Amino acid sequence: MKTEKKNIRHLSQHEVENYIEDIGEKKFRAKQIWEWLWLKHAHSFDDMTNLSKELRTHLAETFSFPALSIDATQYSADGTIKSRFKTFDGHLVEGVLIPTEERKTACVSSQIGCSLSCKFCATGYMDKKRNLDYDEIYDEVVLINQQSQRVYEKKLTNIVFMGMGEPLLNYKNVLKAIERITSPDGLAMSPRRITVSTAGVAKMIKQLGDDKVRFKLALSLHAANDKKRHEIMPINDTNNIKSLIEALNYFYKQTENEITFEYILFKDFNDSLKDAEELIKIYRQVPADLVNIIEYNPIDAANFAKPDDKTIEEFMRYLEKNRVNARLRKSRGKDIDAACGQLANKE
Repeated sequence: MKTEKKNIRHLSQHEVENYIEDIGEKKFRAKQIWEWLWLKHAHSFDDMTNLSKELRTHLAETFSFPALSIDATQYSADGTIKSRFKTFDGHLVEGVLIPTEERKTACVSSQIGCSLSCKFCATGYMDKKRNLDYDEIYDEVVLINQQSQRVYEKKLTNIVFMGMGEPLLNYKNVLKAIERITSPDGLAMSPRRITVSTAGVAKMIKQLGDDKVRFKLALSLHAANDKKRHEIMPINDTNNIKSLIEALNYFYKQTENEITFEYILFKDFNDSLKDAEELIKIYRQVPADLVNIIEYNPIDAANFAKPDDKTIEEFMRYLEKNRVNARLRKSRGKDIDAACGQLANKE
């Protein structure tokens, strides 16, 4: 029976060294291979040009090297770039480059599809196919970074895990991807420039605290009482607001990392001053740095609408009057379905 080849990027540096030793190659070859895998971003064994053809053939016969490739690219009028990536087994997943003057941000996915079925999110209407492996998440960042350098002549400054899927339901791969992204022999990015956004898995938020992670955390709240949150986010059944407040406080006590609330405004649903008052109550129970108020971006599958500008303005003013550090986040890439909640692998 033919055994499946092991993915070479799932080996530790030590395992690569052992393999090189076992086949009688010189020790420095292991370092070269490791650099090709993580520093020089090879996407095949043929890319490893300072290795002999014989060694490259040997590697290809022994290991697999499943790398992400760009399947399609769309450019928004506002400069946002959406990429559809293809996995080795034929799945599609999307990532976005969001450029501003000061920042170049990669919005990356952690799962192919999603199992949480949030009513306002296009990905929530897709089935979850599988988790992305940590090397696939790493590839997303590498490919978006190359795009940023090519189009804007600047490297990525920030990464947000706000694409497809729930990062905390792919916990190990997300943490391992971040370890590679922040490692000196990876992309050497500061963890402070990385934000992981969750729909709210209280147990795993506490786990982040126990693991003393160094990146920022964002909670997708979107409704400030359990009744409304349950209507739009079924995950609230098992992770109610009280349990999330407790988990966020635990996370902060363990890490002192920045916490942000994300709150999409939906017309006639969560945009009244009473809703703002409930949001303020939650904000005061957590050491949160910021509340991101987000414009709703329409999707075909849902009947929500964006409130008018006056309502948004009043909501923001009420938060500010009550000393909430709130920021209105304008949508980017709406014309190519690349904005918040719009990722769905549409043609």
